[in-house]
Amino acid sequence: MPALAKPNINTTPIELMPDFQFALSVDCVILGYDEGVLKVLLIESDLPAYKGQWSLLGDLLGPEEDLDSASYRVLKERTGLTDMFLEQVKTFGAVDRHPAGRVITVAYLALVNVKDHQLKITDNALHWHAVSDIKTMAFDHKLILDTCVAALQRKIQEEPVIFNLLEEKFSLRDLQHVFEQILGVEFDRRNFRKKLFTTGLLTDENEMEKQVRHRPGKLYSFNRKAYEQMKRKTFVGLQF
Repeated sequence: MPALAKPNINTTPIELMPDFQFALSVDCVILGYDEGVLKVLLIESDLPAYKGQWSLLGDLLGPEEDLDSASYRVLKERTGLTDMFLEQVKTFGAVDRHPAGRVITVAYLALVNVKDHQLKITDNALHWHAVSDIKTMAFDHKLILDTCVAALQRKIQEEPVIFNLLEEKFSLRDLQHVFEQILGVEFDRRNFRKKLFTTGLLTDENEMEKQVRHRPGKLYSFNRKAYEQMKRKTFVGLQF
């Protein structure tokens, strides 16, 4: 039996397939909490194949860009936002995911305090949408959105990233609502507050809510110093 021919290590896929089209992109799942609802920032697709459908904010990677730089560029150019939690979640590479050709995309999760981060760039097609209302999207963006929300569900029980969605001072009512919106469950009010207080992550600001329709609640803030000290020892998260 003849020996198998050794592969030519100098032959690249491009040389083997000269007509092969390939691109790398980033897509940002930008989540915010507003008026008791978890929302995602979407823009109307400009591709004829997805006319009238909503898509995530994203773009192709530039030849001199790394992934993180490209994601920050997309956020700044499309929204004007520069200061937020941003983390890479997953790569999506289905062969037919983009009608223009072979495009692999890397999804990033961004968490925004909607009230403190007003959009600086006006775009008539750029809007916040309730995550629960999104049924279909352009490309495979619904899958990307669902994947990032699932990642967030795990992450908020491991790290205190949920505070990135709230104002610096917040009520326990709002904090509970954010957890419930992300996890899709309802908590007993007393048990939820008892668990939060045992973490030592909240600082009582000795202030009350103002101009609210319900009975004003006390305001708290995230005690980052306490968290950093706790993290150096053992932090088991916020399992619910």
